[in-house]
Parts: sequence; structure tokens; C-alpha cells
Amino acid sequence: MQTHKRITAFGEVMMRLSVPNYETLSQSRSLTYSFTGTGVNISAGMARLGHEASIVTTVPDNSLGDAAMASLRALNLNTRFVRAEGSILGSYFLETGYGARPTRVTYGSRKNSSFNSTAKDVYNAAAIAENTDCLHLCGIGLAMNANVRYQMKSLAEKVRSAGGSVVFDCNYRSTLWDEEERKHAKSYYEEMLHLADIVMMNERDAISLLGYQSSYEGRTEQLQELIPMIASKYAIRIIAGTQRTIGPNDQHMITGFMYKNDMMKVGRPMNAAVLDRVGAGDAYTAGIIHGDISGYEAQYAVQFATAASILAHTVPGDTAALSEQDIIKTMQELAPDIER
Repeated sequence: MQTHKRITAFGEVMMRLSVPNYETLSQSRSLTYSFTGTGVNISAGMARLGHEASIVTTVPDNSLGDAAMASLRALNLNTRFVRAEGSILGSYFLETGYGARPTRVTYGSRKNSSFNSTAKDVYNAAAIAENTDCLHLCGIGLAMNANVRYQMKSLAEKVRSAGGSVVFDCNYRSTLWDEEERKHAKSYYEEMLHLADIVMMNERDAISLLGYQSSYEGRTEQLQELIPMIASKYAIRIIAGTQRTIGPNDQHMITGFMYKNDMMKVGRPMNAAVLDRVGAGDAYTAGIIHGDISGYEAQYAVQFATAASILAHTVPGDTAALSEQDIIKTMQELAPDIER
């Protein structure tokens, strides 16, 4: 029997400004916009899977913030922990690649956004913890500033003290870090790893972020060697993630994995037809969280989450709110047809 939980995600709501028709910013004279962010993607995904989902964030106190709030409500998210303050909404421009030209993301106004300009104690961590069974946090927030790092740590500590669980997605992006702050990134991440029950990462995070060294060259062997070390050191219940390989003609292959109960489960690789890959990792994370809540066996949970990620590649926009039925169909690789 499926169990429904109260899921809360902490993170910035951003405006995605997409260049249409595979054009570049230099070519195009039009943009389409949507409201997104890791926290939005995770909470929307969990809401679609039947859970009560909330987001903790701050949006501008103006028409941009109003539009963002309307978008959150349209995704069936509870906005009781959303604040309105300031005037700037973080944004990014997306130029979708084609062939040899890669997809490019260019951030705008992020450091000065309403979310990243809040005082450190603006959120009622105790009240949030009382209404949360599972809290999701993203490593991108650690790169922003000391106040956001404090908020993440405070929320994680309160939720764990109240008996809830913490999911931490490493999501390390070196380009978001100032040169001086990058020197301290490892220590910031280690604080969160000590507080997390479920961690989303792979062997590349272990090597490039945490400084681990592997005696193997192959990625799967590195995964098998390093992930158990990290789970043991930081007392993490589950570590999960994906490996992506890109072959000829831009063919993407996604392989999921989960380390749980001292056992590594590697999923069956699945081909991804890529319409829009932004947010596909968040769909995988939502699948892992849902699988854990629902008591799925580890191998099944990995394949369920992988199928969610594969399906998210086919949905335009960052936020792929997928039904469990559609994910299971994809997991079983049923041939797509017109549904009448």
C-alpha cells in the first residue's frame, strides 16, 4: 500500500528564459519564460506522485513574485512557507544545443535575488519541521552565500530533530562558486552530508568535490569502490545517482544506481530521447524519494527513478510532473502509441 508523506523542498524559484527553435541568443528576438528551480521540480514531482508537497522560498514582492506564486499553485504546491520580499527574481537563459553545439545556460541576477538576499533567520525552521516528513536540499544553495548555508543547515537539523528525513542533492557546479568560497566548498558539503539520510551523488562528486581517489579507471568500478566509503564515513542510509553516456548521433544512455544496506544496485541502462534534458536529474531524485517512501525494493526503485528521468527528457521545460502510471509504462519499455 502506498504511503503519502509531507515533502518540503527548500530552494530558489527562478525564471527560465528559453530561446525557441534551437536558436542562439544572438539570433533570436523572442524568449519564452517559465518558473522553475530544483526545489520546484522536486516538490512538483512529488505532488504528482500523490504526496503533500510544499516549498520554502522567497519571491519578489511584485508582479514577478505574483506570477511565480501562481505557477507554484498551478503545480499543486502548498505555498504556506513562501515569503514575498524584495524586487529581484533570479533568472537564467537557456540556449538549446543541437548536434555539435552544446546546450548553454547563462545566469542573470542570481546573487542579488530576493531568495539570496534574505536575512538568515527569516524562515520558521521549527514550524517547517513540524509539518515535514522529508526535506529536500540542493547543493546549489551552498554556493550562494553564508545566510543560505545557515538556512539549509538549520532546516536540516530541525527536521531531523523532529523525526523527519533529509535528502541532500550534491549538485556541485564549480562555476557558481566564487574563487575564495570554492576553497571551502568541501567543508560546507561535509556539514550537509553528516545531516543527510539520502544523498544524490556519483563517483565524480566523490573525486572532484570530496577529494577521494580511486584505484580504478572505469566509472562503474570507481562507483563501486568510493560510494560505500562515503556512506560509511557520513552514516548515510542511501546514496543514489546516475551515470550518463553520450554516444554517436547524440544518443544518451542513463544508468541509475543505489547504495543501501551495504549493497550496490545498478539499474538497467535506458536510452533517452532528448527533447529537453534540464530537470531530468530532479525527476530521478523524485523517483528515488518516492520509491523509498513507498517501500520499493532497491532494484525496482532504481529502475523506477531511471524511467522517470528518461521520461523527463521528453517533456519541454524543467518541471516534469509525471504520473506513476506513465513512469511504470516507461520502465517496462512499452512501445509508445497514440492514447485515445
